[in-house]
Amino acid sequence: METFLKHSVAAIILAGGKSSRMGTDKALIEFQGVPLLQRTVMLVQTVAKPIYIVTPWIERYQSMVPPDCHLLRENQPSGEPHGPLVGFAQGLAQIKADWVLLLACDLPNLTAAEITRWVNDLPKVSPEAIAYLPPHPKGWEPLCGFYRSSCLNALERFIASGGRSFQQWLNHQCVEALLVNDPNVLFNCNTPADLLKREQE
Repeated sequence: METFLKHSVAAIILAGGKSSRMGTDKALIEFQGVPLLQRTVMLVQTVAKPIYIVTPWIERYQSMVPPDCHLLRENQPSGEPHGPLVGFAQGLAQIKADWVLLLACDLPNLTAAEITRWVNDLPKVSPEAIAYLPPHPKGWEPLCGFYRSSCLNALERFIASGGRSFQQWLNHQCVEALLVNDPNVLFNCNTPADLLKREQE
C-alpha cells in the first residue's frame, strides 16, 4: 500500500516497562524469529522518521536497532519506572514532526499495512484534535496511536501537577477516534500465556 504523506510523522516506541507479569524483558521476546522491539521498529520505518526508542536500558537494545533509530535514555530520577506518560513526554520533547506515532513495543498483531492506512487518514483528523487514538472500554488506547507534537505543553503541565495517567490526561483533551479494521491488532503480550496463545493462532 502506497503512503501519501501530507503531514510529517515521527515515531516513539516505549520500552521502559518492568515486564513483571511476563517474567522477562518483553522487548527481547522473539515473535516469528524477531524480537518484538525490532519488529516494531521495522513496522514503522516506512512511514515515520525519525524513530525514537525511549528506554532506561539503551545498551540492552543497541545491537538490534538500525543506526538511524535513536535510543533515548529515559530519565528516572527516583530510580523506579514512572510510567509510560512521562517516558512519552521525554521522547516528545525531541520531536519536530507534525504528528507522533506512539507505540508500545509488544504489539505482535500490528501490521505495516494497518499503520499505513492510519497514516493516510491523518489529513482527515480535525485540527482541534490533539490525538488520533483507537477507542478502549476505559477510554482510549494510548500506546497505539497518534499525537500532535503541539500537545507537549499541555502534557508537561499535567505531569508537573503530579499527573501520571494517560486516561486522566486524555479525558481533558480533544481526541478523535481511530477506527481499526481488526481489534486484534491492538493485542499486547503481558504474560507468557498471552504469548503462547498468539503463537498458537
